[in-house]
Amino acid sequence: MARYPHAVVIRPLLIVGIWLLGAAAAALAVLRHAGWGVAAVVLLGLAALGTWDLVQRRHTILRLYPILGHIRFLMEMIRPEVRQYFVESNIEATPFDRETRDLVYERAKGTKGDEPFGTERDVTAVGYEFLRHSLRARFAEDLDPRVRLGGADCTQPYEIAMLNVSAMSFGALSANAISALNAGAARGGFAHDTGEGGISPYHLSGGGDLIWEIGSGYFGCRDADGRFDAALFAEKAALPAVKAISIKLSQGAKPGLGGVLPGAKVSPEIAETRGVPVGRTVVSPPAHSAFGTPTEFADFLATLRRLSGGKPVGFKLCVGARTEFLSLCKGFLATGITPDFVIVDGAEGGTGAAPQEFEDHVGMPLTEGLMMVHNCLVGTGLRDRVKIGASGKVASGVDIVSRVCQGADFTLAARAMMFAVGCIQALKCNTNHCPTGVATQDPARSRALDVADKTMRVFNFQRATVASAAQIVASMGLNGFHELSPAMLNRRIEGQRTRTYAEIYDWLVPGELLDDPPLSWRSDWIEASADEFV
Repeated sequence: MARYPHAVVIRPLLIVGIWLLGAAAAALAVLRHAGWGVAAVVLLGLAALGTWDLVQRRHTILRLYPILGHIRFLMEMIRPEVRQYFVESNIEATPFDRETRDLVYERAKGTKGDEPFGTERDVTAVGYEFLRHSLRARFAEDLDPRVRLGGADCTQPYEIAMLNVSAMSFGALSANAISALNAGAARGGFAHDTGEGGISPYHLSGGGDLIWEIGSGYFGCRDADGRFDAALFAEKAALPAVKAISIKLSQGAKPGLGGVLPGAKVSPEIAETRGVPVGRTVVSPPAHSAFGTPTEFADFLATLRRLSGGKPVGFKLCVGARTEFLSLCKGFLATGITPDFVIVDGAEGGTGAAPQEFEDHVGMPLTEGLMMVHNCLVGTGLRDRVKIGASGKVASGVDIVSRVCQGADFTLAARAMMFAVGCIQALKCNTNHCPTGVATQDPARSRALDVADKTMRVFNFQRATVASAAQIVASMGLNGFHELSPAMLNRRIEGQRTRTYAEIYDWLVPGELLDDPPLSWRSDWIEASADEFV
């Protein structure tokens, strides 16, 4: 408590001070002059409001910033005018536009309804996308569709939801934020990716299904030298909560870089979770030490599947070069070992405390990366054995449907889930001063995030968003997500010209790379090798 007096002691004392000032003003109104009554009413009203803010559990902002926090909610009430002011003055540039962010907030609160005055999107802008609908539209019957992860070599397949919690580690997010995400996942029956920081007690506290992410630091399954420890992995992978294992090859926030956790942030709790010394800076290598070639990677997949008792094993990557992914495919073909799933992370995803150049200019955006991975697997005849997940700026039902049209089977969201637990995009993630207790290890700030309330918000958001996606599919006259295709997603390419994704991009047919590679793929296919990452 002494370490964080500003939040634990000073703010309550200020409220007490306002009560005392109000009482003093009331006394002066009685003893001296009635004019003091106005001051007494104002001060006592503020004191009552501040006291309520401190004890209520619904709004983290108000618990951390009593009285002052109401300014934000006042601005929300007049948000059309405020939004226009921000747009015109360009005061705030954020990763998600306000319309999308508002949609997440409202669905998380269970208040999202119809909007007046139509769309706020510029439908004439180049890049605007829209889905086709059908005169055979109907009501959706299955509002919670599932996708099976697990091929022939998997003895414990997992039925994953269409929208899940993407990778966010304990350390990047607070204990209460992780707990709320996990409990929300348990309530809604969707998966919670641990991030590469390992399985913390908070990933297990809510009873949610876990995708255990294994990064190049092998946190939670590393030996004293930072290398992969098979025995430790087998022990953790046997946990009933672990439903699938994902090997992180790279991530969208900082492709080609490993993570750095400063020693000052390596608390005893985080050290135990990650299997590292307390107070010592932890550096994740840019690449894995457990394998060095595509065939070795395939063997590593098989090893993890065996050690986990036959659970689904896959990998996550932000695509760099097409030849590298084709090399992976050749490795799978050469060994006969395939992953159960691939999660494609877009270069536009996440904050990740990465250098600005990496965030802005390194790695393939999700749309291109997703379609490329899909085509590589189709062209090599592997697509029916490997499911594809899309991770990156998924926040609405349209996002889910669009990603499936582009080649995905299921989706994962990080920032949208952060919004559901209270993130307001204050862009303070790297300062430890997150005003909502989401992205901080300050115990006073994270304690203000009420787990029970935010659990319901995570559940509400995921359920409403998947239901929206299912209804969109039904409105297109389809029987399910499996019937979606690139021809159903349109994009304005210039002026009055729109084209479907089937027309804009080339799509391979099953086995085409093995039989007769098209000219646009031939050189990459020839260059790719199962014996090295080209």
